[in-house]
Amino acid sequence: MNFNGFNEQDFDVFSVPGLEGRMEALIERVRPKLETLGAELAPYVSALAGEEMHVHVAKHARRTVNPPIDTWVAWAANKRGYKALPHFEVGMFGSHLFIIFAIIYESPNKTVFAANLERQLSKTIKALPDTFYWSMDHMSPQGTPHKAMNKEDFQTLIGKLQQVKKSEVMCGLQIPREEAVKLSGDELIETIQKTFETLLPLYRLAF
Repeated sequence: MNFNGFNEQDFDVFSVPGLEGRMEALIERVRPKLETLGAELAPYVSALAGEEMHVHVAKHARRTVNPPIDTWVAWAANKRGYKALPHFEVGMFGSHLFIIFAIIYESPNKTVFAANLERQLSKTIKALPDTFYWSMDHMSPQGTPHKAMNKEDFQTLIGKLQQVKKSEVMCGLQIPREEAVKLSGDELIETIQKTFETLLPLYRLAF
């Protein structure tokens, strides 16, 4: 099965009421696409990172009441899990697709990333496109555009990563739903590859 991109019905999954109904729709409609995308991109992401990167599709297994507001596929250098490691992700909220580098709260690498980011801040700011965004909450669909971030904002981000146990950081590209549904599978894969290439220096800062 080849990856053919996402359509309106895939994004509509997040409008399905209730945990059970939404999970059924996710498992039926979106998860197979994320699994296919994960497998198709795994060799590329592994070559990019310089080590084997394993595919992890969100299972939302811990949920007992609230239906998920987003879903994703992640690539990380551990077969058993990704949450404790810096990783790459492609996922979707009802409003948009996201293509990101992420270190979430379970990862001890965030202090390493913060120290390295501080040392290479000017270089990093210049290297990232204005169209990227930053976020410190993986549960929120919002983010701050890279072009709106100043040095003080980055110092705040760095400080939180160093001092706050539950802190996390994501950076990457958001594609509005209405644009994402127009992209073919090949076009989307090409966009993901280019985005991950641009994000690779951030991934390297985490080690």
